[in-house]
Amino acid sequence: MSASPRTAGAASAVAAWQAFDHLATMVAVVHRDGNCLFANSAFENVLGLSRRNVQRGSLFDWFVESQLVRDTVSAVARNDFATSRFDGQLRRPLQVHGDPLPVHVIVNQMDRPDQVIVELVEIEQQTRQDREERALGQAQANKELIRNLAHEIKNPLGGIRGAAQLLEMEVESRALTEYTQVIINEADRLQALVDRLLAPHRKPHVVSDVNIHEVCERVRSLILAEFPRGLQVRRDYDISIPDFRGDREQLIQAVLNIAHNAAQALVERIAQGDANIILRTRIARQVTLGKQRYRLALELHIEDNGPGVPESIRDRIFYPLVSGRDGGSGLGLTLAQTFVQQHQGMIECESQPGQTIFKIVIPLP
Repeated sequence: MSASPRTAGAASAVAAWQAFDHLATMVAVVHRDGNCLFANSAFENVLGLSRRNVQRGSLFDWFVESQLVRDTVSAVARNDFATSRFDGQLRRPLQVHGDPLPVHVIVNQMDRPDQVIVELVEIEQQTRQDREERALGQAQANKELIRNLAHEIKNPLGGIRGAAQLLEMEVESRALTEYTQVIINEADRLQALVDRLLAPHRKPHVVSDVNIHEVCERVRSLILAEFPRGLQVRRDYDISIPDFRGDREQLIQAVLNIAHNAAQALVERIAQGDANIILRTRIARQVTLGKQRYRLALELHIEDNGPGVPESIRDRIFYPLVSGRDGGSGLGLTLAQTFVQQHQGMIECESQPGQTIFKIVIPLP
């Protein structure tokens, strides 16, 4: 027995709506009376309910501002507006998280006059995406600035060192020779700094299977070798995390730069025997990085119980030559961010007195 045209049409519509499952934002197809005809996977994940349970009720009931949503859906369905936007709060079941979720709501018309499409974007997610875009743009500007600066320094540096060597050959006084050695040694130190500035511009070239826990263990051993007394570097690993393709040495350097900064911030606590660094690995699901959605991602947290990043530089810590420590070069975090970005990842920082967390996020295959 063949399906009726109405049943066939509804089935065809649902099949077409399933494409919304590939979107990172929450999407629902709603009848003008609020009946939820379809909810995508992101909607299910945020509410912590199955699609069938979501579609049993009215969309209006899921909002704190139910009357506003009702009026907006009706207006768009009547063609009073082609689209409408507002900020609202999405209710969530108590077993998921009782607090309402702030969302930006976008209501658009569909082909059928009695149906609308409702898109919900988490305000925190939108803010995070904006922050990532700014960070990527700033990182690119940093690369160009550093590269130009390094080349401008490198050219006269060779001349200074060469002139000092020639001068050393001409003078007979040992005291003067000591001065020329100072010039040569300082020129070599600046040369090494310039090489570090130019190094991150290469793409990962030694690509192999990387086990993030081997990276963490290497960093842990290096930190404990430098700070053998009074510092604990604890592990909290998810051993189910798979290997991924990357440049192992770059990732070791990125994690080491962050962990080393943490250890240096803990100097006072190390003297008291109360200094802790935690290396924590987890799997994150449905992560957006650089406007691209990834099903799985690695999260590596480097956490310390130090005084925290000074508030005056908290928004600029990944900029070159910005340091919260006397004598710091201000390059460690810049290089770390560059290395992680070359693996399509991102580093974020949350800091307050007593707890600082640097979170490295890298997509997994």
